[in-house]
Amino acid sequence: MNQGGEPDPASGDLAARVALLVQDVEDFPEPGVRFRDVLPVLADPSTFRAVVDHVAGRRAQWGFDIVVGVDARGFLLAGAIAYAAGCPLVVIRKAGKLPGPIQSAPYALEYGTGTLQIQRGALPPGARVLLVDDVLATGGTLAAAAGLLATAGAGSCRCWVLVELVELAGRRRIPDVLDALLIL
Repeated sequence: MNQGGEPDPASGDLAARVALLVQDVEDFPEPGVRFRDVLPVLADPSTFRAVVDHVAGRRAQWGFDIVVGVDARGFLLAGAIAYAAGCPLVVIRKAGKLPGPIQSAPYALEYGTGTLQIQRGALPPGARVLLVDDVLATGGTLAAAAGLLATAGAGSCRCWVLVELVELAGRRRIPDVLDALLIL
């Protein structure tokens, strides 16, 4: 689904394939939370390849020149997308995981809080970023990551997630263009 809330017709069959693979895990990582496990999508080579090709193939249309992955499952998708698109990969990690000078931003999840970090100088000034994560839930992580990219010098930021959990209304917190392959 694109920023305007309209489905992308080219992704319909692929979204259906992904929907069959995403698994619900009740009471994880704590009681009352329903976790959406996307790892089965990555374990299915043809679906994983199709997802990567779907996103990487939009490089010219979406206008990105760097792919940024969010810790941790966002790395798995972002690395493959960056490789397929022929772009550099930059990572945003949870606090304490990156060496050297860093920039930080706090975030809140459905079940906790934390801090995201990026290495200073990881982005060239004015970079056109595709920010990748696995699931958009409340939007706390993606909003913090997008804000961190803005302070790190990104010229533009387009967000892409494999799955958007619409009932948690995370899209309203994302200031940038957001695309999701599967809306649940």
